[in-house]
Amino acid sequence: MYKTLIPNILTSSNLVLGMCSIISTFQGNLFAGSIFIVLALIADGLDGRAARFFGVSGDFGRELDSLCDLVSFGVAPAFLSYVFYLHQFSYFGWAAAIMFTTCGALRLARFNVNTNNVHGYFMGLAIPAGGCLVATFIMLCLVLGIQPAPFGIAFPITIMIVGYLMVSKVHYPDFKGHGEKMHSIPIALSVILALAVLFVSRDAILNAVLFDIFLSYAVFGILNTTFALMAGEKETSNV
Repeated sequence: MYKTLIPNILTSSNLVLGMCSIISTFQGNLFAGSIFIVLALIADGLDGRAARFFGVSGDFGRELDSLCDLVSFGVAPAFLSYVFYLHQFSYFGWAAAIMFTTCGALRLARFNVNTNNVHGYFMGLAIPAGGCLVATFIMLCLVLGIQPAPFGIAFPITIMIVGYLMVSKVHYPDFKGHGEKMHSIPIALSVILALAVLFVSRDAILNAVLFDIFLSYAVFGILNTTFALMAGEKETSNV
């Protein structure tokens, strides 16, 4: 009994933390709202490892995990970004938040049906990475005291781009030691970007590192996929 209970508790804690994020954001504590999303990522990572450790991976756990992910990394970041600045753009802000969440749902559905067809890489930015990219950016802005007004229309457009990346065919490495080839030039460019972010945000280095992880990963996928296409490499799957 405990073999299934422990993974399911961890999966459910992902959902609990996502709800904590939404409630914190609603109460005006955007920093806590961001933190809870990052904590949900930790819970999301632990549940799969626990399920594999106890040998209880199955359809129920996978479906529960997807439902929890949609709340923690789809709804919570969209609501966080709406309260942070999207609300200034009226219905366009609505559209950006809704698009982000909808793309997250589509990403989860595609992942579930493509599990047996796509191996060695993630097709599209995984929703936990997308949600944490938004959350850690807002967290960094809050710590550095950066007001969102100068971002202007670029902010909702960026939220939409992150949403699109989740349903795109951009290939992202799964770091399991096989599958997607990582080219040196995209790696070098991603490292340069990461160092630049760390330099600019050195007054909040820990928060900058968190944001850097997700930003570099998101950008690397775009660069690596583009480089592979330019080099004439074939996609490993057309699903």
